[in-house]
Amino acid sequence: MKKNIFAGLSIILLTISTSSYSQQNYKTALGLRLNGGAGLSVRHFLKEKSSIEGILYTRWRGLNITGLYNVNTAVFNEPGFNFFIGGGAHLGFWDRDRNPWWDNDKDYNDTRMVFGLDGQIGLEYVFKEIPLNLAVDWKPAFNIIGVTNFWAGDAALSVRYTFK
Repeated sequence: MKKNIFAGLSIILLTISTSSYSQQNYKTALGLRLNGGAGLSVRHFLKEKSSIEGILYTRWRGLNITGLYNVNTAVFNEPGFNFFIGGGAHLGFWDRDRNPWWDNDKDYNDTRMVFGLDGQIGLEYVFKEIPLNLAVDWKPAFNIIGVTNFWAGDAALSVRYTFK
């Protein structure tokens, strides 16, 4: 099943990457990621088509740290539009008195911790005239340590300053 999903997403990625433009319009971007919480996002290109992203954000009055690796490609035959897809992992903490709605277990002490795997798919636009990057993405996650569950509700808008 996972291989079929990966193969399907790979075919989609190759199909929409008909652009001759280079997708690497910047080397590093730093800014805000706005979802159900707020956070910081830094994206850095390792090569022309591969990037890493670090996300530090608050949600449910806790702290979450995420690291992702993405494959990037230009889309729409327009400079500045990039599609990205990838995955990584997250680590999250929150107080037991301020737990998320899906964590209804009140029988634990102090701080709750989760660790899990993340996917990410998104589209970004890099402005040519100003050093600004706008991205929308969906980042589903599966906790494998702590509260084990699947979380599909992480869609976000990122606004980042770009560096060449």
